Amino acid sequence: MGAPCVITYNCPHYSDERYNAQEGDAPMTDPLVLPPGQQIAARMRELRQTLGWSLDRTAQETGVSKAMLGQIERGESSPTVATLWKIATGFKVSFSSFLDGPMPDATTTLFRSAKRLRRQPGEAGMLVAPLFPFDPTLGFELFELTLLPGYERESEPHERGVSEHVVVLEGEMEVLIEGQWHRLLRGEAVRFAADLPHGYRNLGEAAARFHNLIRYP
Repeated sequence: MGAPCVITYNCPHYSDERYNAQEGDAPMTDPLVLPPGQQIAARMRELRQTLGWSLDRTAQETGVSKAMLGQIERGESSPTVATLWKIATGFKVSFSSFLDGPMPDATTTLFRSAKRLRRQPGEAGMLVAPLFPFDPTLGFELFELTLLPGYERESEPHERGVSEHVVVLEGEMEVLIEGQWHRLLRGEAVRFAADLPHGYRNLGEAAARFHNLIRYP
């Protein structure tokens, strides 16, 4: 397997972060990016310090126990996707801000590799690649998500006005919208209000991979 190759052109408006992996290679980790648990812990400490929140206040705002928050911040526990969403919603920040570091501004041409970015934050069954983390000037974040066979997750409502746009890349999956599961095949897409309960599941025997664009008001 080839070594990671991170290319940054000597130009403020062009950045290429792809690498030279061959098809079938395992996901790689960027040596300049913290491991997921450390990234989440550092981001949570930063937010608490900025807001002046105690762990008690953070637990009150997020609905996550003080004990669990302490374990996450010390790097002793990695939160599930559902728990991380609760934390992000409580802090009123984007989900992707816990998974990736600062990005170039929106005027920069930026290439990214989903394969290199894929990670498993705290639970089996889902891989998350934060392709384009939230940028306030654009108002959205874009993920590549992979649901392994048998995986199911129901999500609590996000902030008012948030919408999600799902495009299936490989396999088939189901999306829970307004209390009903809807089947999506490769090449199919759906947009829905994410400020209501919703969910994703894969009842098939092969992984399902899709793009999820989350738009914030």
